[in-house]
Amino acid sequence: MPGPVNALVIVAVVALVLARQFRTRRVDTDKRWWIVPVVMIVVALRKPGVLDAQHHTASALLLGAELLIGVAMGAGWAWTTRIWAEPDGAVWSKSTKANVAVWGIGIALRVGLLALGAGLGVHQDSSALLLALAVTLLVRSGVLVQRARALPSTVRPAYGDGMPRLARKERV
Repeated sequence: MPGPVNALVIVAVVALVLARQFRTRRVDTDKRWWIVPVVMIVVALRKPGVLDAQHHTASALLLGAELLIGVAMGAGWAWTTRIWAEPDGAVWSKSTKANVAVWGIGIALRVGLLALGAGLGVHQDSSALLLALAVTLLVRSGVLVQRARALPSTVRPAYGDGMPRLARKERV
């Protein structure tokens, strides 16, 4: 996938994530929450430009740092998200002001890595950023689903549950 297309995918994903994170959303723990990040990882790894061929070691170290920032940002984002359970058992989430700080710190660290790489002369492809964003989303979703599953169950029994069952009529 060409660089401009990768950049467009990254901008679209970030815009979608930012637009959706401040709305109250239902957390569905049974859903396959990992599919979108895994697809993003596959798209990022399809191209051989993730590592710079001329600066292999420096490029790998920068990518590793980018992925560590992605993991930390995803975990921080998930732990600063407010979640709660409704009496019917539905789990909801909404981002807080602390999420803005997590995003700001994560973006600042990524810009710093980009500047460091440019200073070292390392070519950094947009697929590395897409890979780090996918890791961020994967970690955030995983932690949020685990937090949602750990909430105390407040599910009320459905109508009729817990009531004694009537015996079947016997034929005489």
